[in-house]
Amino acid sequence: MPFHQLQSCRYELKYVISEQAARRVREFARCHLRRDEHARPEMRYAYPIYSIYLDDPSLSIFHAAMAGIRNRHKLRVRYYDTRPEAPVFFEIKRRVNDVIIKERSLIHRRSAQELLRGRSPRRDDLVNQSDLDALWALKRFCDLRGALHAQSRISIYYEREAWVKPLDETLRLTMDRKAAISRFAGGFDPPRWAPIRMEGVILELKFDDRFPLWMRELVQSCDLWREPMCKYSTCMAQLPAREPELCHI
Repeated sequence: MPFHQLQSCRYELKYVISEQAARRVREFARCHLRRDEHARPEMRYAYPIYSIYLDDPSLSIFHAAMAGIRNRHKLRVRYYDTRPEAPVFFEIKRRVNDVIIKERSLIHRRSAQELLRGRSPRRDDLVNQSDLDALWALKRFCDLRGALHAQSRISIYYEREAWVKPLDETLRLTMDRKAAISRFAGGFDPPRWAPIRMEGVILELKFDDRFPLWMRELVQSCDLWREPMCKYSTCMAQLPAREPELCHI
């Protein structure tokens, strides 16, 4: 699955909008972007995203997000397919003011469990063993995990509607819905999900350089206002005190 393997610096502007506003955004986006190639018609042209978030024993990553600290980082494992043979991404996501710096490595799923338990990374963990950038990103992930004594805390699910610029997928518009959460159960297929209360659709405008003029027009014409929205902290704050009821997704 050719999802973006290694990304550098970009901007991500977030908005929480109503479904009515989401329809207006979609119609505006059609004039400039195309649907992501991974969109599934049976999911209303969205696709699933699964993320495992790591944190240290004092949950400092969670508390930094809740406090709105501008310069912070996250450690997560992301995947888009629950099949046992499907690979996963190990990611470090850093925020420096409004700039997002992301490093990610595409890893064999058979290696992921051992790496999360503390094993040192090897070249054969990578789907593409010749990708030295991915190897260094994986080593930095494992070094940071070790320095923080971080462990896998929660799994988050949501469905993403994505629009991309033809021939330039660094320019993206995404809308996320149907979030659910589970305590990390030691694997990549949590047995139980609890629905998360979200105020609306999470819209993100993503670009590498200047804020595109048409995106400015979109924000103005749809009367959008930026809001802080960290999925990890929002979901962690709603983590059920006991095992959640089964939620089908």
